[in-house]
This record gives sequence, C-alpha cells and structure tokens, in this order.
Amino acid sequence: MATTPAGPDVSSDAQQLAALGYTSEFRRDMSLWANFSLGFTYLSPVVGIYTLFAVSLAVGGPPMIWSLILVGLGQLLVALVFGEVVSQYPIAGGVYPWARRLWGPKWAWLTGWVYAIALLVTIASVVYGAGPYLASLLDLTVSTNTTIICALVMILLATAINLGGTKVLAAAALIGFTTEILGALVVGGWLLISERHHGLGVLFDSFGAEAGGSYLAAFLAAGLIGIFQYYGFEACGDVAEEVPGASTRIPKAMRMTIYVGGAAATFVCLALVLAVPDFGAVISGENADPVSGVLTTAFGDWGAKVVLAVVLVSFLSCALSLQAAASRLMYSYARDRMLPGSGVLARFSRTRGVPPYTLLVAALVPAVVVLVSRFSENAITKIVSFAVLGIYLGFQMVVLAALRARLKGWRPSGSFTLGRWGLPVNVAALLYGVAAIVNMVWPRTPDAPWYDDYLVLLSGVVVLGAGLLLLVLLRPYRHSTATAGDAVANSTTAREDA
Repeated sequence: MATTPAGPDVSSDAQQLAALGYTSEFRRDMSLWANFSLGFTYLSPVVGIYTLFAVSLAVGGPPMIWSLILVGLGQLLVALVFGEVVSQYPIAGGVYPWARRLWGPKWAWLTGWVYAIALLVTIASVVYGAGPYLASLLDLTVSTNTTIICALVMILLATAINLGGTKVLAAAALIGFTTEILGALVVGGWLLISERHHGLGVLFDSFGAEAGGSYLAAFLAAGLIGIFQYYGFEACGDVAEEVPGASTRIPKAMRMTIYVGGAAATFVCLALVLAVPDFGAVISGENADPVSGVLTTAFGDWGAKVVLAVVLVSFLSCALSLQAAASRLMYSYARDRMLPGSGVLARFSRTRGVPPYTLLVAALVPAVVVLVSRFSENAITKIVSFAVLGIYLGFQMVVLAALRARLKGWRPSGSFTLGRWGLPVNVAALLYGVAAIVNMVWPRTPDAPWYDDYLVLLSGVVVLGAGLLLLVLLRPYRHSTATAGDAVANSTTAREDA
C-alpha cells in the first residue's frame, strides 16, 4: 500500500472537491486526531463491550474474547477498501457518494437508504441503552419511563453539541476519546490488579457454555460481541469536507480507529473476563449482570458512580458521532436532490457551519423510536434488531460496488492506494462481510415463534424492500444531475489516453 504525504492545504482540498463537482460549505476545522476521535467514539469500545459482555459470556464462555481479534481483522480489510475510495472521493456523506461514484445513482440511493435507517435506529439504541446508566447515576428508579426520559435528554444534549459546528464537534470527540480511553485503561488496569480471579488459561476454556452441542455454534453466537463492536471508522469519511488534507488523513484515521478501538475493546473485555468470579453462574443465568457486580465490588458504590459517569460520556460521545454521520449522509443526499424535501434538507447554516435540518431529522427520528418503546415492551428490540445488520449491509454494498468497479477497470487514484493488493483485499473484505451478515441473521431460537427466530433477517428484508419500493415509485435519481458511475469511466479513459 502507498500513501503520498499531504499537508493540510485547504485550497488543494477545495480544488479536488471542485474537480468532483462540489463546492463545500463546511469549515475544515477537524484535525487528524479529532477525525480519529470521531470514529473511535462512534466505535466506542466501552459502549460495545459493556452492552454485550454478559450475553456473549453466557453463550460462549471466556473464549468469546477471540471474536474481537477475528472481527477486527475482517473489518480492517473493509477499512482498507474504504480508505482507497474516500482518498479518491473525499465527499461528505460517506457510503452514499462512494456508491454513487463507483456504481451509479440507483445503487447509491439504496445503499444510503439502508445505511441512513441503520444510523438513525442505532442512535436510538445507544441513547436507550444509556438511559439506565443515567438513571442509576442520578439515583432514579430504573423503569421504562425514566429510561425514555433519560434517553431523550441524551438526544437533546447530542443535538445541542452538534449544532455548535465542526469545532465544537471536534472538541467533543476529543474529550470523549480522552475520557473513554483513560477510563478503559484505568478501569481495566485496576480490575487486573485488584479483582483478577483467573489466569489466561480460562480464555481457552468454554466452561460448558456449549451445553453438549457444538462449540463452534456457541462461539459464532457469542462472536456477535465482536461483530457489533467494529464499526465507526466509516464516520471518519462522513465528515470528509470538514478535514484538511482529507484524501490522506481520513484513510489513516480509519485505520487508527480499528487499531486503537480494537485494542481498547479487547483490553476491557479481558479485564472483565478475568474479574468474573464464577463463570458457571453467568452461563446458567444466575448472574445476569456480571459487569455491574464486578464494578461495584472493585470500586465500591461511589467509585462505581465515577465509572458510570465515564460510561455515560462514552454513550453521549457515541450518540454525537452517530448523529453527525447521519446528518452529513442526509445532507449529501439532499445536495444531490435525491430526497423528498431536498430543498429544505440541503440548507446549510453558515453561522454554525452545519446542515441544521438534517441534524433535526437525526434527532427527531431516534426520539420517535425511543418513544415507541413506551407502548410495546419488545418494540425497541424489534426496531433495533436491524441496526447493526443495516450498517453491515451498507458497508458491503460499497465493498461490492468497489469490487465491481475494479473488475470493470477502476484503478484507485487517491493519495492512499493498496496497489496490487487492492483486488485480493477487496475480495477478502466482501467474503468476510457476507460471512458476518450470515452469522447475524442465523436463527438461534428454535423454540420461539418463527418470526422471532428470523427477526433480524426479516427486519433486513423489510428495510431493503421498502427502499426498493420507494426507489421504483419515487425514482429520486431523476432529479439529480450530480456525477455518478464515473470511477470506471475515468479509469478507462485514462488508460485509453495513455
């Protein structure tokens, strides 16, 4: 792979963007470290590990930690492919403009639709997950009502910060990264020093989690903790027009997100695994919340509250990053006149340096999803079940578009390229992504009604089906004159000229 050095030359960025057909209204106020921090806080090792640790440990036992390594390697392949694409097309909105350039407007619209729905639902899932932590910190009784109120407060805070503009978002991302990484190191380090009950050998012992069946099946089910962990690096590209030297810096920030975020997640998971006193109690369901028990034992009530505060900063930072990514994606859509109401959604506040109306959508839709949970105990589960699947589908639609373009003659020409490794890495990234999606949709509750057993698959079919229906009925691509599908054409023309 090759990277050409490039400094933060804003005029050069403007010229590159103009050549791609755009004049940006964003301010390039986001440094490499702020861009990386945005991806890191979106990936959020604390949020991912604390949310799914109990379930994964119960299903697969301590060896479930190895899924973090395996998935990290798979997602690194995807990040490398994305790095090549964003380096050539550093356009705000991420997967939508990438798919548009690599394939065409119809494929781009469907890719963006799937990804936008997934982002909006993920915002709801993150703030809803933060609700009980905020309620506990404030000594409120944890209930559905308090969780919803706390979740709505988190949305308001995230929206207020995002409306502050790129500098405020960058500062918040850096604060979130610093808090989360220090929290992960301090909490994990203290657990290893004071609460370690096991040696490293337990990482190779399932403790009977497979219950007499195949451990591979148990490991794949537990491995969802890894699959749910490693995304967020694409957010670095969603804000491409806010980063000086974007063509060089964003691919680097994406890789840093995988390296640092993956290392932090693995470290936190390792510390928690070794601090759990009784694996059998977790696997049997007797101890359904090992994380809270471990933290309270290690830090006491007041210390646990400090840890809760760190966890809440992580949740808020994650929601901030998700909301920023969703707003830039919808703005990119609207700027190309690919959405109903594009005239409003494409409006830009020069005072704040953000698209305010897409930020409003990125607040209202998650708020509605959170409120729906008040009327149906399982509604939030049913809606959120699509979130991670949708993000992986959006990823792989770009990876597939890149592979198709590559086979038709596209040769990446940005500052970052993989050279001769481009094709094998692209193929491997697609194979990994398909395998991860199959693992996510695989039915694992045969005793449940069929629609619950296939819930994730059905949610994916519904969202994809709705997107295809809207594409056929509305034909939004008719209104857009923005360049599309030029990656292959430009590469072919360049070879002919040569």
